Amino acid sequence: MQEFIDLGKKIYDMKNPRERHRMVVFVARALLHRSAMKKLMEWFREEPLRRQAIEESPFPLEQVTRSFFYRGSTFAERAELIKAHVAFLQRTLKPEAFLTLSSVYRDACEVWRSEYEGETWNAILKTEPGQRKEGLLSLEMNLGKEHLYQMMFWIAPNEQGEASLWIGAMQGPNMQDAREVIKKITKQCFGYRTKNLILYMLQAVARAWGIRRIYAVSNFGYYANNHMRSNRKLKTNFGDFWAEAGGHPLEDARFYELPLVEPRKSMEEVKTHKRNLYRKRFAMLDSMDEEIGRNMQRILQ
Repeated sequence: MQEFIDLGKKIYDMKNPRERHRMVVFVARALLHRSAMKKLMEWFREEPLRRQAIEESPFPLEQVTRSFFYRGSTFAERAELIKAHVAFLQRTLKPEAFLTLSSVYRDACEVWRSEYEGETWNAILKTEPGQRKEGLLSLEMNLGKEHLYQMMFWIAPNEQGEASLWIGAMQGPNMQDAREVIKKITKQCFGYRTKNLILYMLQAVARAWGIRRIYAVSNFGYYANNHMRSNRKLKTNFGDFWAEAGGHPLEDARFYELPLVEPRKSMEEVKTHKRNLYRKRFAMLDSMDEEIGRNMQRILQ
């Protein structure tokens, strides 16, 4: 029990009464799954790099005790998910990149960079402390200090045993004049929506990492109901967006499968007066794809 208490003190801010309560709940949940919890902790400690990662940023050991990631996840499923994600990053990335992307306390890994109206406009990979409910890693698109979009995800095998990327949720902008900013950036992207853009970036990251399957949690599969308003209407309709992006629901209604490569219209399918716009859009996306590929090569084993 003392081991779980000591761990809880590292995870939670003990000066905050609400955090102290959460620590007590964490210890109780850990005790309910004492054997499985100790096995997961031992798995991290048996290898030096994993041990360094979990000692620096022990939050996966909290995530495994909570009903996160997707609806109906069990403790055993979450433990395997966490191990699969960490093991994939460890064998795929250079040690320093692995530690960077395993810690909430380290700098992010920049995926892509540009400029918009004098501010840095970029995309980064980061373990985001405020987004631990939906995943183990986030791809963030930022404008200066403001978040435009985030996609939270993890890496784990599908039923066929293939390493796959699973998107837990997407979050849009929460800033003043958000609509106006998004509208302007969409125009700069030749009519390409920013939420499609961040998905495109994540698809490019997946391909660079050798991943061949992408899945996303559906409205039904979302781990909680906080994507619904009090009148039960959706704040964000994940299903509609996944379908628009070329995805299709699986037999397990909690998930969609998304394409690894975004489908594109041929020029013959595009109206004549819009063809120049589409050429510019596709050139922008191809350039972005190449830059993401180069940046990912720097951190791969």
